[in-house]
Amino acid sequence: MSKFSRYTEEQLVNLIRDGDEAAFTAMYDKYKERLAARLLQLVCNEAYAEELLQDVFLKIWEGRAQLNPGLSFKAYLYRITTNTAFNFMKRASKERDILAQIIQSSTELYNHIEADLFRKENQRLIDRILTGLSAQCRQVFVAVKLDGLSHNEAAERFGISTHTVNNHLQKGTRYLKGYLKSSGGLPLLLVLYLFSSV
Repeated sequence: MSKFSRYTEEQLVNLIRDGDEAAFTAMYDKYKERLAARLLQLVCNEAYAEELLQDVFLKIWEGRAQLNPGLSFKAYLYRITTNTAFNFMKRASKERDILAQIIQSSTELYNHIEADLFRKENQRLIDRILTGLSAQCRQVFVAVKLDGLSHNEAAERFGISTHTVNNHLQKGTRYLKGYLKSSGGLPLLLVLYLFSSV
């Protein structure tokens, strides 16, 4: 059993900020499988997902001095993971060899990936889409689907039951599916971003 097994996440983050490599390894072991699965959903290629996983944790280590122990490390980690995948796919859309391998690996990937998807305007697009949801529904949906919180964590954050969390997720999913139909569809990676489980 690791000596860090009883440490809180905040304690681990503080150790990592101080350059503790063993604490960093413990955090890596805690999240590596979940993040690898998330990356595989986003880039549809196992080899690239593994490479990006290493990039994510390298960024965490190199930027350890800026970590804030008072904020959710899990949410921060999922944000970096998603952004890393988006940046990779932006590059892939311009490099035919990479894009060809991704397409070959996935039966769901469209024949083209729109480069605009990976620009900062993306977040504005997502925010605009989600404005059709009620305030709490939108907050719960973002917390679970984008920030990586579990149903229990979201329930605790917003002071509601897990049943209510599940209801909000169902409403959000129904709304977005309706949006997809009415809008004529969205680029696949954005669909994965919004609908993939975490």
